[in-house]
Amino acid sequence: QVQLIESGGGTVQVGDSLRLSCAVSGMPSGSYAMGWFRQAPGKQREFVAVVSWSGSSTYYADSVKGRFTISRTYGDNMLYLQMNNLKPEDTAVYYCSADSAFVNYVQERTDEIEFWGRGTLVTVSS
Repeated sequence: QVQLIESGGGTVQVGDSLRLSCAVSGMPSGSYAMGWFRQAPGKQREFVAVVSWSGSSTYYADSVKGRFTISRTYGDNMLYLQMNNLKPEDTAVYYCSADSAFVNYVQERTDEIEFWGRGTLVTVSS
């Protein structure tokens, strides 16, 4: 059974930092890109960041570029999102995800993403 379990969300102040984690287990064999999406209240889910299977390639939404860093580790099958200089507009539920096609993230094909976590809430208060 595939499981992607996010943690690390919470309420922070503007300008603070937060690190989200995603524990991955049960994935079928194969190479998977992994990424983060977020969904703010009343808005559609949007792409945040992706890292390739090898870890050599990353891609970010313009809104988080320079502030967020995505990374993954392989021994313990973890995905991370380091978020710095948080803004009120970063408030959302953040979802961990996995898919075999890196391009699905770059082209924001949300409906094509194969595996999803249940999300963790990040609230940035001003």
